[in-house]
Amino acid sequence: MLVTCAGILVADMIASDLPRISEPGEVVFTERPIELHIGGHAANVSVDLIKLGLKRSEVSAVGAVGEDALGRFIEETLEQYGVLCHLQKIRRTGTSKDMILVVKGQDRRYHVDIGANWHLDLHHLKRVLEEERPRIFYLGGAGFLGRLDERLGEILSEAKALGCLTFLDPVAPYRHGWDIFVPALEWADAFHCNNIEAERITGSSEPREAARLLINWGAKLAVITLGERGLIAATKDAVFEMPAFKVPVVDPTGAGDAFCSGVIRGLVKEMEPKRKTRDIASLEDDVLTGILLEGEAAGAACVTMVGTTTGVSRDRVDALIKEQGSTVLKNVCVKRAC
Repeated sequence: MLVTCAGILVADMIASDLPRISEPGEVVFTERPIELHIGGHAANVSVDLIKLGLKRSEVSAVGAVGEDALGRFIEETLEQYGVLCHLQKIRRTGTSKDMILVVKGQDRRYHVDIGANWHLDLHHLKRVLEEERPRIFYLGGAGFLGRLDERLGEILSEAKALGCLTFLDPVAPYRHGWDIFVPALEWADAFHCNNIEAERITGSSEPREAARLLINWGAKLAVITLGERGLIAATKDAVFEMPAFKVPVVDPTGAGDAFCSGVIRGLVKEMEPKRKTRDIASLEDDVLTGILLEGEAAGAACVTMVGTTTGVSRDRVDALIKEQGSTVLKNVCVKRAC
């Protein structure tokens, strides 16, 4: 397997482009239909990778769903895209759901039913890893995974022992503190979060400082996405500041997952000629900025349509890079570590 994507699976109910949030007892009519989409990091990244050009046999998804209609919807949607599914069917609870409200010009408002994600079994995940031995192992939505969250370092270290490049992507933790992610950083080749998550984890409101702390705690590559302000990325040798692509924002849901899929696609392209996993810390500056550019373009494509994966495609990402890529790269700032 080329990429195994593990983590949360969610059925997203999205009300986008709202004029405002209703007051108690008030009715606000939506200007767009309320839509049902697959969501959750493992679903979004696996589908995005297929849409960005990976083959149907190269991507798998590992997660937990309920034995219900929404669980079947998630599984059938993944299979339609060609993602190989390793889904646990949990009887005692339903599939996770997220009611997402998006007011015009504002960030998303999430309302999450944690559901089956809380019961994803560690041994199930380990079995899939042992069977597939992927070149890249992506674990997304850490923080919603119950007891599995307490053993993130163990999971990533075992993936490393199998020869995987590891990618950790957390969310706001449920029933745990933010410090639960820190012990796992030692085993994370790449770590992605947004600026709010970075501040919660590190205690620093300055993204550059937060990125350096994540590196000091063990991550080989730490990327903090900043929405319309672009991103900050760090390795042990340098800090990279990259501005954002300029696109009309319809629905920012799934942008971070699309970014991760673009980065993974960039890493795959870098690994392909040599048929082996590259050490992220050894990537040349121009190679790493090219990988980050692919990620930013995928995230930018995502926000132009409703849904976590709707706007992502190889053609749309390539068009953005052709139109704006050179401008973005000209404004990248690289500062060497002292």
